[in-house]
Amino acid sequence: KITFLLDSLFVNMLRLRAICPFSWRVFQFRTCSCKPLISQMITCTDEEQVFDLIEKNKAILSEKQVECAFNILWQFQKQKTSFLKNVECIRDHPQFLTLHNLATSQMEFTNDDTLVNVLYITQQCATEAHDLVAALVTEAWRRLERFDINVLSKFSSCLANQHLYFSPLMGKIADIVHRNLETIEDLRSLSVLMVSISSLISQRFQEQLVNKTEHLFDTIDSSQVNVARRIVQFLRNTKYSYYPLLERCNKVFLSNMNHLDLDSISKILSLYHSLQFHSFEFVKMAKKRLTEMIPLFDHPDGFVKLFVALGPIAGPEEKKQLKSTLLLMSEELTRQQALAVMRAMEEMESRNSHLIKKIASILNKHLDNYKPIELLRITQALIFLHFQSKELFVKLRELLLRYLKISVIPSEISILVYALSILPSPHLDEVGISRIEAILPQCDLNDLNGFATSVLRWIHYDHKYLDNTTGKQLKLLQKLDHYGLQRLRKYNNLNLLREELKSLKGDWFAESLLEETAGTLHRLMDEINYKNVAEIASFIARTNYLSTLLLDRIASVVVQQIEKIHPFVILGIILPFSVLNYDPPQNDEFFRICIQYLNSYLSGLDPFMLVFLGYSLAILGYFPEDLLKAIFNIKFLAKMDSQLEFLCSSLNMKVQFRLMELNRAVCLECPEYQIPWFHDRFCQQQYNKDIGSMNGAQQQIYKMLAEVLGGTNCVKASVLTPYYHRIGESVKQIFFIFCRIALEFLDSRAFCRNIPHLKGKSAMRKRQLEILGYHVIQIPHFEWNSMALSTKEARMDYLRERIFGEGKS
Repeated sequence: KITFLLDSLFVNMLRLRAICPFSWRVFQFRTCSCKPLISQMITCTDEEQVFDLIEKNKAILSEKQVECAFNILWQFQKQKTSFLKNVECIRDHPQFLTLHNLATSQMEFTNDDTLVNVLYITQQCATEAHDLVAALVTEAWRRLERFDINVLSKFSSCLANQHLYFSPLMGKIADIVHRNLETIEDLRSLSVLMVSISSLISQRFQEQLVNKTEHLFDTIDSSQVNVARRIVQFLRNTKYSYYPLLERCNKVFLSNMNHLDLDSISKILSLYHSLQFHSFEFVKMAKKRLTEMIPLFDHPDGFVKLFVALGPIAGPEEKKQLKSTLLLMSEELTRQQALAVMRAMEEMESRNSHLIKKIASILNKHLDNYKPIELLRITQALIFLHFQSKELFVKLRELLLRYLKISVIPSEISILVYALSILPSPHLDEVGISRIEAILPQCDLNDLNGFATSVLRWIHYDHKYLDNTTGKQLKLLQKLDHYGLQRLRKYNNLNLLREELKSLKGDWFAESLLEETAGTLHRLMDEINYKNVAEIASFIARTNYLSTLLLDRIASVVVQQIEKIHPFVILGIILPFSVLNYDPPQNDEFFRICIQYLNSYLSGLDPFMLVFLGYSLAILGYFPEDLLKAIFNIKFLAKMDSQLEFLCSSLNMKVQFRLMELNRAVCLECPEYQIPWFHDRFCQQQYNKDIGSMNGAQQQIYKMLAEVLGGTNCVKASVLTPYYHRIGESVKQIFFIFCRIALEFLDSRAFCRNIPHLKGKSAMRKRQLEILGYHVIQIPHFEWNSMALSTKEARMDYLRERIFGEGKS
């Protein structure tokens, strides 16, 4: 009876529509009339039933019914596995065009929520419906100021799906968010907006959004994984490793791990990797969850995603299983899947030649369709994995050169040039050089540094064109110097400079720009604060440049603002003092405050970070008891062993070496702690691998020492002291005389780059050898190679004086 009454009402309303079309649009009972048809749509079990209803009722469909049809079709799509195939089925159906036309004709009368919802679903289901999408976007733009926060966030997501991150419309949305930020209380909607507008915001606005997010974080349920993921994505987009928020989001992920699917886990792992945020707890749980998924995927679509996520953190057995399964389906891989697999194999340090060859053949087949950045990634992976194919490398070179000739974007040209430079037998012709020269005024420091690194590599390898091309390459280097210096002199904002210094390294930067960079940092030194102090400190440590002014400023900021600094970055702050062997004027207060601050967070720091912290402090002669007790106990060491397998081989070995060196330092310098020495076996294994030989200067010193002392039987080039002080040396540079004198030749690596100041590691070695009872004589390279010691006789006298304290024997 109810259905009959509603249908009768619907017929009467249709009659009314014929008499008064405008009144129909504002008739208050229209919603009730929609219910029977909407109810029928809701009970549909597949797309065909929905389309049948549309065909039968297309003359009377309202905008609410049109929206309902879109919604139900979209729900069906989300339940399917072969997404693309089903989307084609939807958008190619004749009745989808009916929906398309109805949505267009009714747009003016559609409410805001329905308008944006139809736009979102149309984008997902009908990628070719450009006219409808354009019309819906235009209508939404007209209404933009009146959208509530939920509708605005969904609309911003629609624009992001069209890659309109830098459009004026997205800029307008960013302005609306900025003006209304104080009144926004819905973190779910705000997190969507943050991701959408992240390319357009200032640093000040970024900080306001982060503060607002922190304020609202407790308003969301702990199961809101998508909100937490979007917050992390925003931090990644803005290159802001804000640890307090990352930690809170990480707790959400950990508490919901059993409900995370493959897409969520792989996305979070990728975001963490980009932000260099380490959560071994998350990685450990993700590995377990992903391993359980291996039997669930038997098609490349899902298995490749699983391979990319699990491969780099998998154990040996899981890696073997992943590779063997992938080998079976390798012929089915698309070009993007093959690229993803090759990059994952690079991260896994794979040496499965059969699989590498298979994936390389797929890459070769699709090589013409890859973008410049993808060609760079392919080149890097193939070189790293030691793949040999002259045909493939020739084809890569041709493609890179073809792109180089037409590209006008500095960052893209930098990518292409770098890719060319790492290919076997690198060479760049005059056309390539001219392309670089043309865009130099537009380049930032990273682009300039990339070009310089590539040019230096060509100069090193390109001997055939010594008279012609190399001369032009040297002139190009001079131009790079010029533009680099110009850019540094224009900086008047430390944070802008800091962004460009983040990843700068290499010989060109060190030789050509380091002094000017230090001068610029001195000029902007007052802008160092608790927000940027860690990155400035890390940059100084990387460059080996000792600036007492900068380090004193860093120490002062830390002493004054320690409570605002996150414990995760304390290691980066301590590092330059440790590496460069420098104690600031307020050193006792500085290190005491850092150590006390860390004590409250020892249980929350990852094991390898604790080891690096302990080692850095030990170099400076600080041995905090709480930190050492946290490291040297069975529970900690077992935890560290379980986490070493998640690290790449180079970082794995570095952690083990630092633990050994810390163990040695504590045993020698703090015997009162009674921490046992437990690295004999490790040291012996490494010593057996050490096949380093003396270089020219060291051989020269060895022969002269034999002459000075009366025979080779008085000098030994390699002696293992207690606690293995030979361990880790790639060359034999410590000579032992009469068993109680240790003579060490110090090359340039033992000193700061800008002044002859002994670095921390060499100073610690001298200190520890003296504790072992040796008289240590260190011979700096700049003394041995000076004009004053240009003759053999002068050098013999120099050795006698250093050993016996006199000029003659």
